[in-house]
Amino acid sequence: MASFVVERVRPQGASAAASTSSLAPLASYMHLSGHADPAPELDDDAPWLDPEAADEAAAQGGARLASAGEVIASSAAFMRGHGAFLSAALAASAGAEAPAIVASLCGTVSRVNRLISVAPVRTRYAPEVGDLVVGRIADVSAGQRRWRVELGARQLAALALASVNLPGGVQRRKLEADELQMRQFFQEQDLLVAEVQSSFADGSVALHTRSLRYGKLRNGALALVQPVLVQRLKSHFVTLPQADVDLTIGLNGYVWVSKHQKFDVDKAEGEAKRIESGLAGKGTGRDVDGVYSDVNETLPARTHLAISRLTALLAHLSAAHLPISDTSISRAYDASVALWPLERGAMEDLVVREVLADVRESLRQ
Repeated sequence: MASFVVERVRPQGASAAASTSSLAPLASYMHLSGHADPAPELDDDAPWLDPEAADEAAAQGGARLASAGEVIASSAAFMRGHGAFLSAALAASAGAEAPAIVASLCGTVSRVNRLISVAPVRTRYAPEVGDLVVGRIADVSAGQRRWRVELGARQLAALALASVNLPGGVQRRKLEADELQMRQFFQEQDLLVAEVQSSFADGSVALHTRSLRYGKLRNGALALVQPVLVQRLKSHFVTLPQADVDLTIGLNGYVWVSKHQKFDVDKAEGEAKRIESGLAGKGTGRDVDGVYSDVNETLPARTHLAISRLTALLAHLSAAHLPISDTSISRAYDASVALWPLERGAMEDLVVREVLADVRESLRQ
């Protein structure tokens, strides 16, 4: 692969001291290919440079995209946030006194009062306390009494042995015998749904599965979407009655599509009294004896087709950069079944385009 060097060009007649000054204007960058790129200039008519014009633009609901190195505002009127940096050289080249706020990545410009920041279009998942996530066991560290979980983030998450429920719903302190049986709870490559319990200074997080809503996943398939597209919902446990399918939408972009199971949130959270069949009750939530089960049930043929259709729709929604929510997924499924019944198998490209167009139209309403 051919490589090239980027050299900084000193303006003609400028001394060496002047060229090294922080206020010296940056003329251009010269590539070895022979062409020069002029330094970007401040746009005096840009609404983000004027607070009053910015308020009017924000009231109209318009979103602005910025590329890396693009001037998005002036520090005289706004403050720099994440995804941006200050450049006195670009401001001096345009005759401005205050440093310019320049985007350091490609993304959407957002403003909160006078704070300007740029959110990246695509990025790895950044865990936050309270997030519901779907992960995969990457490692079992029996000596440290924890599991390492892959979430699609920059680091692996930690699930401590003390942060899980024991089989049968027994409430007691974890013993050395439980440490020796950790692989009977979760082993490598197991999928689970958990909640982010805490975060640490180095960016790593700790998970917990102390509710009967959380645990090992089975009877379904995993779909991967862009984390930035997943909308925060009142509940990320979604049921599609028309498909008889449950969806566990993780904020990290992992979506589990499985056979519908009857679920009672109050009993699953332990608010109901303990009964003979366990804290969740038979048929009303995750059975306490089946939280760590690896046995998949025999699914009807139509349930298999519905799960396959939903995983394909999630991939198409993510590729089209459409929001991932219970509303968009339900709308896409209904439109796809109306245009292409489940029995006909995989959808054709024309059907996919019509489904995506229908979802976009519903989101505009």
